[in-house]
Amino acid sequence: MLRRRTLLAGSTGLLAAPALVTGASAQAQWSPNRPITLVVPWGAGGGTDATARFVGAALEKELSQPVNVVNRTGGSGVVGHSAIATAPADGYTIGMITVEIGMMHWQGLTELKGTSYTPLALMNSDPPGVQVKSDSPHQTLKALADAIKANPGRMTASGTGQGGIWHLALAGWLQAMQLPPDAVRWVPSNGAAPAMQDLAAGGVDIVTCSVPEARAMIEANRAKSLAIMAPERNPQFANVPTLKEELGIDYTLAAWRGIAGPRNLPQPVVARYVPLLQKIWNSDDFKTFMNSRGFGMTWRDPAGFASYMAEDDAKMGVVMKAVGLAKS
Repeated sequence: MLRRRTLLAGSTGLLAAPALVTGASAQAQWSPNRPITLVVPWGAGGGTDATARFVGAALEKELSQPVNVVNRTGGSGVVGHSAIATAPADGYTIGMITVEIGMMHWQGLTELKGTSYTPLALMNSDPPGVQVKSDSPHQTLKALADAIKANPGRMTASGTGQGGIWHLALAGWLQAMQLPPDAVRWVPSNGAAPAMQDLAAGGVDIVTCSVPEARAMIEANRAKSLAIMAPERNPQFANVPTLKEELGIDYTLAAWRGIAGPRNLPQPVVARYVPLLQKIWNSDDFKTFMNSRGFGMTWRDPAGFASYMAEDDAKMGVVMKAVGLAKS
């Protein structure tokens, strides 16, 4: 899983994120005088960890203080996300929160939501693609959709564990086509890589993981991506159309990563971090890093990030209730 969108009640506080103070005056208001901790809720070596370490190194140069990236794993992401939310609201502990924050509370794993944080910057989002075997009889998304409608329950799909982001992507797409979530049977896997191997071997019919995760099999001509669940095409995979282009369905979803701090982070701290994070996001080095991995670059400021999380949370709730995974 990648360790890796109706607004919910209680989210209005973060939606009204304070106006940013920019320029030299903002920098004069808060300057860290000791090391900063950047918490990652997922293990070392993954995409979230690599992205966080890039951001941490860049912040270290900008702030002239060490930025220590700490992996706090466990509880399907609950441990690390809790460590960020419960840290002192002083700017010295921030973290990289991920799409799972809009999923875990629906599953009854935690009470944490997007509103448990001070959002600073959304920096990445990767929509799921619909992948099939390269020699699949269904070479367009319409052909695949027609086959699913004609034979509900016959095809299988994979990409992550039961209730993971890519399972919800499939269920959301089926729901958008007015089909039940079991119109395609889900086969749990330990992640996108083994799922893509299973696809290439003929073990499953569809994999709904991000296109970057499917890239190796696609470039080896063992798989094909028929569409992505995004508002627009990914420039890195410009030949892959969107769901709306192929089927007229305006359904989008993404796995995402962003920087946040504990709730009630002081405004001077927010005003210092946000311009620096935007500078990092706009840098050629960050673009090169993200493009080399096929990661989608998406920027949202604190207010935009708060809105994004609220919309994402609501989408997750609808889909998770439909597949019987919601406990709240």
